[in-house]
Amino acid sequence: MIALIVVSFVVSAFAVLVFMRRARRHARLYAADMPQRFHKGHVPRLGGAGIFLGTGVAWLFAGLFGDPFNVGWPLMASALMLLCIAPAVLGGITEDMTQRVPVRYRLGLTLGSALLLCWLLDLGVHRTGFDTVDGWVALVPWGAMLIAVLAIGGLPHAFNIIDGYNGLAGTVAVLVCLAISHVALQVGDRQLAVMVICLFGATLGFLMWNYPSGRIFAGDGGAYVWGIVIAVACVMLVQRHPNVSPWFPMLLLIYPVWETLFSIYRKLARGQSPGTADALHFHQLIFRRIVRVAFSDDEARQLLARNNRTSPYLWMFAALSVVPAVLFWNNTLVLMLCTLLFVATYVAAYLMIVRFKVPPWLKP
Repeated sequence: MIALIVVSFVVSAFAVLVFMRRARRHARLYAADMPQRFHKGHVPRLGGAGIFLGTGVAWLFAGLFGDPFNVGWPLMASALMLLCIAPAVLGGITEDMTQRVPVRYRLGLTLGSALLLCWLLDLGVHRTGFDTVDGWVALVPWGAMLIAVLAIGGLPHAFNIIDGYNGLAGTVAVLVCLAISHVALQVGDRQLAVMVICLFGATLGFLMWNYPSGRIFAGDGGAYVWGIVIAVACVMLVQRHPNVSPWFPMLLLIYPVWETLFSIYRKLARGQSPGTADALHFHQLIFRRIVRVAFSDDEARQLLARNNRTSPYLWMFAALSVVPAVLFWNNTLVLMLCTLLFVATYVAAYLMIVRFKVPPWLKP
């Protein structure tokens, strides 16, 4: 598998470098007054294209030379999966370049890709950890597939929401990929492990240029690659292996999922559309109220330093869900309790920051 990590890393890093050098013109289209903008200058948002290329080439490489790696992943299967993902990713990349693709169209593309994947790969969420719900799903035709489509089509937008600072969403994706590959290898599923390991290598190739220099961003395209591949891997892992708890992916991904659900709730409570961009996400509050101003004569350097200091707070916060998910991947009750604990911790921390009651030891 190390060879596949090297392939995905090299292809992604080189592709991101090319996009970073040759595609700066479109960055000027990103308005300076956007509420989620926390950088100076015109920075390309095509890192997702490099991640997609790195992952795709590594998948095809595994399909062509699968036997030496003991993967058992036919070339046709890996190519088919790439084709299914492509509409959503290309839609995200188009938005990154033009800023003219409405949210509803991008949501439609991700749901369309999810529907193709579930139909062609026969994916479905048949287990939820609740016998009553599982019984209802079994009685409803296409019920399991519908849940899978919503999960696969929704997670890309959850990753897009947490993609606010250098290295934030990318590092969360790296942690999640490592966790999934670990559990997949525990149950003997090398094909599934390879799927996310290739994404892991491609993400590292992107992060080399993104953190801490902030020379290129993943954009919507990158978030969609992370979200779709990780969601498909989670659905397949639970569907193929009954000893893997259905709450393993829930706890593993609770940070981006709950950030999205909480964001929808607070926007609806204020009478706003859930698709409206704002600057009140958890990571944005940490940037504004916890991370101290970095003193520098250059305003761009000062903003970059604060940007980079924000991400480690969220890495540690995400680890609060990733670590117990890996430790208790087959224990549904413990995973449920940890999920509830994370949600309670998130809400308590959010309210604490909003009310300016941050403990002094949290401020470096």
